[in-house]
Amino acid sequence: MERLLRVDRRILFAFVAAAVTIPLLIKFDLPVPATREVRGIYDKIDSLSEGSHVLIAFDYDPASKEELQPMAVALLHHCFEKDINVIGMTLNPGGTGLADSAITEVGTEYGRKYKEDYVFLGYKTGVELVMINMGENIYSAFPNDFKGNATTDMPALKGVQSLQDFDFVVDLASGSSIEAWIAFGKEKYNFDLGAGCTAVIGPDMYPFLQSKQIDGLMSGLKGAAEYETLISRKSSAVAGMSPQSVVHVLVVLFVIFGNFLYFMTGRKK
Repeated sequence: MERLLRVDRRILFAFVAAAVTIPLLIKFDLPVPATREVRGIYDKIDSLSEGSHVLIAFDYDPASKEELQPMAVALLHHCFEKDINVIGMTLNPGGTGLADSAITEVGTEYGRKYKEDYVFLGYKTGVELVMINMGENIYSAFPNDFKGNATTDMPALKGVQSLQDFDFVVDLASGSSIEAWIAFGKEKYNFDLGAGCTAVIGPDMYPFLQSKQIDGLMSGLKGAAEYETLISRKSSAVAGMSPQSVVHVLVVLFVIFGNFLYFMTGRKK
């Protein structure tokens, strides 16, 4: 028993590595039922009519790409499939490349045209000030898009003057921008808001769900996998569920086994 307590930690690392690698090599699917929180976003977008406007804020950087980029891609597939106009932006300087590539690649896949069916406004510093500015006049906040084109008279923005004119806004965040969108966006300008976040932030967002300040929530890779399942387009998030689940089970077993050894050998000492 005492020898097991002194096991080299590299052996444990090897178990974790195997738990990640084997499910990737021997592919097997685990059921990914959609939760009510994720369905809140899906149902809202699914209820929008052709030509509606959805604003997606890509408020994350490459460090959070593995969790949030699959959410963004799934949302874009859903919007373009329903012929919804997508307007992208970011309040994180590290998110411009990720946002531009995602919106361009998915838009091209559906034959959508830039400026006519979608536009990426780019990055602007200020967070709360940017939201307030957009709430008053979106063309004042973003006179030019990410590529330098003037935003006035863009077909994709036809009928949009401020945040109030968007049919739905979704913030994909690796930081605290969701709270800012609630306080300085939704509560001030009264629009429907959904959110996606990293798994570590997820528990902090549930009070906003309960208070109806956000209409839905995607949390971590599992939230992205649920959305991929809902739109019947399983991709990287669903594929990541198998190794993630196996590793979670392994960690739980380590905890149980470690406590068993403690009570058997070390409690009296």
